[in-house]
Amino acid sequence: MTAQLETPAPPDAPPRTPHRVPLWANPRVGLVVLLVALVVLFSVLRPAFLNTRLTLTPLQSDISVYLVVGLAQLSVLSLGHMNMAVGRMAATSAFTMGLVHDKLGAGLVLSLIAGLAVGALLGALAGLIISRTGVNSFVVTLAMDFALAGLITILYSGVTGGVAFPTMPAGMSELRSDTFADYCIGDVCGPRVPLVVPFAILAALLVGLLFRFSRLGREILMTGANQRAAELSGIPTKDRIVQAHAVSGLLAALGGFLLAANNGAFSASLGDSFLLPSFLAPVLGGTLLAGGAVSVLGTALGAALTQVIYKGLNLLQFQLDQLQLYIGLVLLAALSLDRARHVLAERRGNRA
Repeated sequence: MTAQLETPAPPDAPPRTPHRVPLWANPRVGLVVLLVALVVLFSVLRPAFLNTRLTLTPLQSDISVYLVVGLAQLSVLSLGHMNMAVGRMAATSAFTMGLVHDKLGAGLVLSLIAGLAVGALLGALAGLIISRTGVNSFVVTLAMDFALAGLITILYSGVTGGVAFPTMPAGMSELRSDTFADYCIGDVCGPRVPLVVPFAILAALLVGLLFRFSRLGREILMTGANQRAAELSGIPTKDRIVQAHAVSGLLAALGGFLLAANNGAFSASLGDSFLLPSFLAPVLGGTLLAGGAVSVLGTALGAALTQVIYKGLNLLQFQLDQLQLYIGLVLLAALSLDRARHVLAERRGNRA
């Protein structure tokens, strides 16, 4: 018999402690601090900022709209893509809602479903072109933005003579004007929260569940992090690209519906202001432009921050060009922070 020499097993290596992100590098903490500071600043400079009926209630409605629009952009940023047509998709979907109601007599729910379906189809079409041709998402969605801009003008000119639809589905005026405080059970009334807010909260919850717990969401993020590796893992990356863009289009349509409710009209110019805030909210909140990581909570904070800035500067009587200047500077700062986080993550990966 021959004896076999057994080499002793190497001692267990000490467990590697995970790298903790310093508090200052957490974008959500920074957003909360900045948000609180701005609210205090604007309240001191203009006490009317804390007026519930004139400022805080409309502010909640605006945040709801731009949270949904930010989620629309987040859905494709998860891939490292962009949706430059987010505003036109919203406008086209809103036109569909107005058309279905005006010509077919459909109610609020059916009109909304029709608009959401058109938004999802437009997003899926963009994703299909991107995934099948390999053309950059910026180019494809920018071309779609121009095409839809012309289409919307033609459609409104042919259907309404270029003006907004004369009527809206029953219930949309309440979405614009009412809060839960207007509805009481006995002597107990709800909070002064606009009726559009639950739409945004529900959208945020569903998007958060999609990316955190569903297989579809994880595969979209894996595609965004490394498409080639995802393909080798058996993930149908082309399908995931189409699906992510479809979600983006659907959320853009929902944002268009909420803005139409706030404005009280389905108009051709609806969604013109969506593009810049759609990037600001997710990027400020920590969503990576390179793809592979998203933050729904951060997007909500980013949307709140941008709308607080808009509202505060409006109360301070800043002109439109000044507003655009400051918001543009905020976007530049957000992009710089995004790049800094990306470099920091690469350095940590090299040290690991």
